[in-house]
Amino acid sequence: MTDRHFLNCHIAGFSYYDGVDVFYELKIGSELKIKVEPENKFDTYAVAIYFHDVKLGYIPRGENKLIYKFLQLGHENLFEIRINRITPDASPENQIGVSIRIRENQ
Repeated sequence: MTDRHFLNCHIAGFSYYDGVDVFYELKIGSELKIKVEPENKFDTYAVAIYFHDVKLGYIPRGENKLIYKFLQLGHENLFEIRINRITPDASPENQIGVSIRIRENQ
């Protein structure tokens, strides 16, 4: 497979979580983790984004349903999530961009 691109997006809710605590540790290319939150009362398909154990926010609503379904089916290692944009002077909701790709050999 040559094109593994799945989605580019910002981290929704960044200003509500702990991203500010690790902001200066984040770098272009930093690998992130994702985790479903089936009990989330605001979004049925919520997929949280983490840097190590620090919750940064979520994949935006409306862009998360398919990823949520793959994760719910046990495909936790299907996606590779990396930071592709850091814009410190943007509003908090647009400071961090991520690229989501399908891992090779899946």
